[in-house]
Amino acid sequence: MEHSQARRRAMMRRMINEMSHHAALHEWVTAMVALCQPKQVQWCDGSEQEAAALRALLVAQGTFEPLAARPGSYACRTHPSDTARLEDRTFICSRTREEAGPTNTWAEPAATKATLLALFKGAMRGRTLYVVPYCMGPLRSQHARFGVELTDSPYVALSMRIMTRMGAQALAAMGASQPFVPGMHSVGAPLAEGQADVPWPCVTDPAGKWIAHFPDDPGIWSFGSGYGGNALLGKKCFALRIASVLARDQDWMAEHMLILGLTPPSGQTRYIAAAFPSSCGKTNLAMLRSQLRGWSVRMVGDDISWMRIADDGRLYAINPEAGLFGVAPGTSATSNPNAMATIERDTIFTNCATSADGEVWWEGMGVPPPARLRDWRGEPWSPGAKTPAAHPNARFTVDAKRCPALDPAFDDPRGVPIDAILFGGRRPTTVPLVVQARSWQQGVFLGSTIGSQTTAASSQAVGVMRRDPFAMLPFCGYHMGDYFAHWLRMGELLGAKAPKIFLVNWFRTAPEGGFLWPGYGDNLRVLEWVINRLEGRIPAVESAIGWLPHPEDLDTAGLTLASGALTRLLSIDAEDWRTECGDIAKHLARFGTRLPAALGEELTALQGRLGVTGQGLKAST
Repeated sequence: MEHSQARRRAMMRRMINEMSHHAALHEWVTAMVALCQPKQVQWCDGSEQEAAALRALLVAQGTFEPLAARPGSYACRTHPSDTARLEDRTFICSRTREEAGPTNTWAEPAATKATLLALFKGAMRGRTLYVVPYCMGPLRSQHARFGVELTDSPYVALSMRIMTRMGAQALAAMGASQPFVPGMHSVGAPLAEGQADVPWPCVTDPAGKWIAHFPDDPGIWSFGSGYGGNALLGKKCFALRIASVLARDQDWMAEHMLILGLTPPSGQTRYIAAAFPSSCGKTNLAMLRSQLRGWSVRMVGDDISWMRIADDGRLYAINPEAGLFGVAPGTSATSNPNAMATIERDTIFTNCATSADGEVWWEGMGVPPPARLRDWRGEPWSPGAKTPAAHPNARFTVDAKRCPALDPAFDDPRGVPIDAILFGGRRPTTVPLVVQARSWQQGVFLGSTIGSQTTAASSQAVGVMRRDPFAMLPFCGYHMGDYFAHWLRMGELLGAKAPKIFLVNWFRTAPEGGFLWPGYGDNLRVLEWVINRLEGRIPAVESAIGWLPHPEDLDTAGLTLASGALTRLLSIDAEDWRTECGDIAKHLARFGTRLPAALGEELTALQGRLGVTGQGLKAST
């Protein structure tokens, strides 16, 4: 046994030397292999040959089901306990609780590391440890950052190949000394000699799962979950929670934002970044198909934006991801035709329903369910069943380059210049269709107070209105009061070249029910107004919360809107907003002395415009 282990260690050293000359990476991998005690180690090169082998392995294990109707595509079903982000098991392990702030779950770093080291000891016995080097952002970009994830999940290794620039190309770009964010991941299910595996290994008790971030190292440790953002450590863990700390320290921005390019008939492309909480239509907007003659829309990114001030003083954004991890339910030829075209082939579908002839289906797909459907748990399903066929958080994972509306600047190492920033959420009342902030400072105030109904993308109760500042509530890696201050500082650095900020709400409803605005492709009509405002073509209406459109300046030609719908969409109900101010005051008071004074001033000014007296931030604290 000792001779066999020594031989495996020697083989591993040779493999590492062949793949990379990065001494710090070698040292870390060697130590983690010794800790986790895998059966074997595989350095991922990102090749198609390697991907084909991983897909074949996942089929053999029963994790993947080939889909005959969609070439190169596979269906996958997780364990029922492992279907969404685990916000209550996601920890920020900063030096002190105060640094993590009131919106994060803090865990003491030394104690958490001791717990995790004990959990990872021998956690990969009987499994393969995959070394997954990856780059976040275009490989040639000075704004890109590197990570290496060690995982015992072939599903994760394959998904990381789609979601990042992974493998030999990332190792080559890292060279011998580039810094990287180390990420440890295990499904937490070691295999004894001769023990049969299961299709989706994981820790089934939520209390046994950990997603821990160490911003001061930096580093990421994830244990017990094989699902999406809990396990694909380049996504929310690195690209937002860790990157937000790096961005604060280095004067850039890591944001939960889509990026899209809009080209009007005049021909000048404008780029917009937009922040919406999960499942609030980010992917639909990012892949929006033009409903207006002469306009084209192109996607740079559907989820995350890294933004820096360039030499010309403007804010430029890159998409750090290479793939799309979209919510399937509700995606249809009506809501997102470009997404439906993107996922016609070469896609991983997780927790969707499947048919006997190799097709996938989900609620809101816009087509009748096929015969002999199996639901996301693998059970027979038919219309009228009490449970949904697809899990509400079912996903598709696909290379972004399959999108027919991909922007030519997707891989541009410089990024794209951002002209406007949008904030929004699911608000059935109160918030109008679109409003422009008077200034960067007021825009930061609006972003800091976003409210939205929760969705199935998190483990929280669905349909509850919660404040989700900048759509970063689950993703900011440090005290959110300091995060607000960082936004204000970035505005000072940008000065007159700062993007204009807008608040939008596609989800306002009529008193009798039903959405007032058609949404989807018709949201371009709102973006047209935004572009016209950027170019100074049209005036706006002054209101208590900012500048609103004149109704005639929104192109509604060809729309069928209910009587009075547009008036209601653009209305500001003073009483509603007085109530809103009270709720905002309580929300901002959470951040205590670390709340920037400028945001308290914005609240006081808003209350004054609404005729509210004696209800300042201090009175609500």
